[in-house]
Amino acid sequence: MKEIAKYSECFVCGDKNDAGLQLKFYATDEGAIAHYTTEEQYQGYKGILHGGIISTLLDEIMVKAVIAQGVVAVTAEMTVRFKKPIRIGERITLTANVRKKKSRIYMTGGQARREDGAVVASAVGKYLVVPREFESGLLESISG
Repeated sequence: MKEIAKYSECFVCGDKNDAGLQLKFYATDEGAIAHYTTEEQYQGYKGILHGGIISTLLDEIMVKAVIAQGVVAVTAEMTVRFKKPIRIGERITLTANVRKKKSRIYMTGGQARREDGAVVASAVGKYLVVPREFESGLLESISG
């Protein structure tokens, strides 16, 4: 699998962001995939991963599914469904794909699963292709 382009200072995928999650995202035939083992400093309630971190992970995997298609886009809208708590120390797999493209909007779906395959959270999102005049500035942030 090929690693998807990243910004080295990004909170989620940046390999030079010491406060970040430092995940690696890979392109698949369907979209994108990543793995994450939950960390204690990101808990909300005792022993449970904070919902904001789950949302952040789902946002990132969905935009990576768009970026994997060679498109520069930003989040326009996102809805998250929390299904089961994610315990600190659990390893989850994040997957996403592009479900539909309409004009400059990419509609995506993403999931977070436990190692036993149980879906713990899911999301749908809309990602807006950036206008040409902003694209070069964003591309300066990306390496691959």
